[in-house]
Amino acid sequence: MSDNPVHDFISETVTNNDVVLFMKGSAMFPQCGFSATSVEILSRMAIQFKDIDVLQNDDLREGIKEFSDWPTIPQLYVKGEFVGGCDIMREMYEAGELHEYMKSKGFEPEYV
Repeated sequence: MSDNPVHDFISETVTNNDVVLFMKGSAMFPQCGFSATSVEILSRMAIQFKDIDVLQNDDLREGIKEFSDWPTIPQLYVKGEFVGGCDIMREMYEAGELHEYMKSKGFEPEYV
């Protein structure tokens, strides 16, 4: 445990869940277009993920940016590893790289 409970929560969450999307809103009700696009990509690939709504907690919204050293939300983590935000996810998806990445992590993504 560190002196930062928000970082502890983030670390525990990405360690204990195979795929985590820190986003604005929820998978059922995204609150920004970037979050909606990220959910759409994962859903098209049939990848199960844990969604964490950063709008519920200001400390978490800022803490996730510090934790990853990445300035934007949403943020995707796979098997504890930071993958990137919406633009990176979209580019990887369109190039087929996200499918290959997920396969390398033990998932069987669908190609839609």
